[in-house]
Amino acid sequence: MLKSNGERLWASLMAMAEVGATARGGSCRLALSDEDKAGRELFQAWCREAGLSLSVDAIGNLFARRPGSDPEAAPVMMGSHLDTQPEGGRFDGVYGVLAGLEVVRRLNDLGIRTHKPLEIAVWTNEEGARFTPAMFGSAVFTGTLALEQALAIRDANGISVADELQRTGYAGQRPLGGAVDAYFEAHIEQGPILEDNAKSIGVVSGGQAIRWLDVTVEGMAAHAGTTPMKLRKDALYGAARMIQVVEQLAADFAPEGLTTVGELAIAKSSRNTIPGVVKFTVDLRHHRDEAIEAMERSLGQQLQAIAAQRGLNVRIERHWVSPATPFDGACVAAVQHAVDGLGYAQQSIVSGAGHDAILLARYCPTAMVFIPCVGGLSHNEAEDVLPDDARQGVDVLLNAVLARAGQVEPGEF
Repeated sequence: MLKSNGERLWASLMAMAEVGATARGGSCRLALSDEDKAGRELFQAWCREAGLSLSVDAIGNLFARRPGSDPEAAPVMMGSHLDTQPEGGRFDGVYGVLAGLEVVRRLNDLGIRTHKPLEIAVWTNEEGARFTPAMFGSAVFTGTLALEQALAIRDANGISVADELQRTGYAGQRPLGGAVDAYFEAHIEQGPILEDNAKSIGVVSGGQAIRWLDVTVEGMAAHAGTTPMKLRKDALYGAARMIQVVEQLAADFAPEGLTTVGELAIAKSSRNTIPGVVKFTVDLRHHRDEAIEAMERSLGQQLQAIAAQRGLNVRIERHWVSPATPFDGACVAAVQHAVDGLGYAQQSIVSGAGHDAILLARYCPTAMVFIPCVGGLSHNEAEDVLPDDARQGVDVLLNAVLARAGQVEPGEF
């Protein structure tokens, strides 16, 4: 089993963390911002030093290619993203990109040539912090989202994706999609399970189902001092009761059911006016599609009942749906074989977060490698990993990818 250069990997992670560094030790590289462009340019410089060729497609996905001995073979791809949350950490996404780079660098060190080409992908706008929906770079690549629809998306300031691709120079010419032999993504877990179980590697079996809902509660705005309580149609009090139901829903579908209300807005709010319209978001997650379907159905029934009791109207709309996604058995087995051969402490795990790999899994054989993050903390400037865990994750990725791509033996050509 091969081992990576952990010191070089860590130095690259720390250098990238300086691009868009925040005051409290995190990183801010919003998609297609100047900071995101600077991070991409640093990555490209490292790729050129490693002898890789670079290309960009029409949605700004960046690809770095190491040729294989078979020029007709589809590439084995690795990757993740370099964009971050507004107050993001140093490892979410970037670890997967630089893990792929370290795989290539280590193969170069050892003079190992692969049969199949290798590619490292930097997917555009994985986070969805500036442009929504999230992961639209990989969605356009895989045909899940139309290019024209993605280009028309605008941020909170009204700036379109198309405009920012042109401004940053990432409106590329590489054709969208194309054959991919397999895709492997290394990532921090973004949760506490591996750390709690004292495991350094998570062999990811797939991703859980996710549903994002937008809820609008309509009552009647009225004067706070002249309207008796029994005659009010208070949208906020109704929404508060509904949010309690959202929390209880997770208990009803425990332990795998998860619910979150992440955004709440009172339309035309005023201190002395009864709220007439309230909007909030709901994030539902579960390992199984049939269970998340039952969660959504139960939630809808309960919210309608609350609205009827209080003389309110409630509207529930789907914003985004991601079904439960199993990863490819052969790719997962390659990761498992690498872990077993290296002797690292590991466990099987289901991804609780959305990743580009979830979309790729519906396009080509896919697997993921998780490493622990300290305290299970992510999407936070304090996000952290242990250097040895980072190295071990790349060791697993290196051996799994090499097994898939095939090694050219000396004298074979």
